[in-house]
Amino acid sequence: MPSVLRYGRSVLDAKNLDLLRQLLSTPRIPISELARRVGMSAPAVRERIARLEDAGVIARWRVDLDPVALGFPLLAFVRVRPMPGKLPKIAELAQRIPQVVECHRTTGEDCFIMKVYFVAMEELDGVLDQFLAHGQTTTSLVQSTPVPPRDLPLPGRGRSGR
Repeated sequence: MPSVLRYGRSVLDAKNLDLLRQLLSTPRIPISELARRVGMSAPAVRERIARLEDAGVIARWRVDLDPVALGFPLLAFVRVRPMPGKLPKIAELAQRIPQVVECHRTTGEDCFIMKVYFVAMEELDGVLDQFLAHGQTTTSLVQSTPVPPRDLPLPGRGRSGR
């Protein structure tokens, strides 16, 4: 396992892994409660969290919104094979279209795969039409999600789960 080094030592020590596990299980936990659970002072916990952020282990803090509750009941994965010379245009376009919530540059025949939420099929047509001006698209509609997004396993307690 490659370790994340900061200031000459790994930031993924046992205490930090415990902090990460606690934050993953209860993201809105108050610092005082987090400190109590890991047996540290609140200032020490704040400092460790800041170090984890500085080292890039905690990449960002975010709120997970339910797309259906926000009126986006449909989800598709769209693969794009750009025409010659159009590769940068696809990435720029994906950044500008708000329904595209993820865009990955990939290997293989298609250069991009995107996760696109939308309200109705007509809206998907509009999104696809923009990409079709620069390449070929292949679309897969999501029927169900047997494994919803989840956190990566942390080192130390096996890779199969927490």
